[in-house]
Amino acid sequence: MGKMVIVFSIMMLSTVFAEDISMPPEAVYTAEDRQIFDRYIAYIDPWRSAPTDSLLEKTALFFLNFPYVSHTLEMPGEENLVVNLREFDCTTFVESVIALVRTTRSESPGFNTFLNELQRIRYRDGNLQGYASRLHYTSDWLYDNEKKGFLKNSSAVLGGIREEKTIDFMTTHRNAYRQLKNDEVLLQEMQVIENGINERNGFYYLPKESIAGRASMIPHMSMVAFTTSIKGLDVTHMGFAFQEEDRLTFIHASSTREKVVIDQKTLSDYCAGQSSCTGIIIAEVL
Repeated sequence: MGKMVIVFSIMMLSTVFAEDISMPPEAVYTAEDRQIFDRYIAYIDPWRSAPTDSLLEKTALFFLNFPYVSHTLEMPGEENLVVNLREFDCTTFVESVIALVRTTRSESPGFNTFLNELQRIRYRDGNLQGYASRLHYTSDWLYDNEKKGFLKNSSAVLGGIREEKTIDFMTTHRNAYRQLKNDEVLLQEMQVIENGINERNGFYYLPKESIAGRASMIPHMSMVAFTTSIKGLDVTHMGFAFQEEDRLTFIHASSTREKVVIDQKTLSDYCAGQSSCTGIIIAEVL
């Protein structure tokens, strides 16, 4: 990741704000992450009562030009709640923005609330119980967060079609994942999870050739995920739809631009330019 990260284990009594009484999960973060959070809370305070899409936009723009770093959750040792507001991959950008907005709208908008919201979004049923409890597959992440009432998948009503491919990329490429490489028990746990995903009979997505025609119907700051033709995999990238004047683009943590950007291409053109992109999943943040 290019630099050493100093980690702090959260101790309940030492980190609770007066206005933040929720019991936090154990987490890994730096002093700089806490400082960024405090700056964000001061920044967003004038808009706390704004509509959700406005809060999402303000929050995403707060992180504009923050650096992109891949695999930000892959820390040594056991699975922990990793907080990194200094740099993002595409998934942690989306998760962090949603968690911060949910924190902002809460009665106790402190750091502990943010930690709880982030854990609820990132892990199955909101419970951190090892590596397999993390929602690795985006279609599974969407399913779980819709079940929790955090999102509403709009792909079908926008004219999407069903993708029924088998999802098994992680277990069929175990050597690409440090945690799965030499752990047979964990591999079996992931196979059970993949089987559960596949029993849902797929997911809806809007085909790439239909994006331009539906652009005006895709809500500003909806979560968008790019579906893929790669065998065994559902999604390769994600961000937020961004209605900019008369065009629909998206804001995301970009690996090619190496930072959080409002993309120069329209959503349709971006997908068309990716040979493996088959379309997009659209979900409104509630």
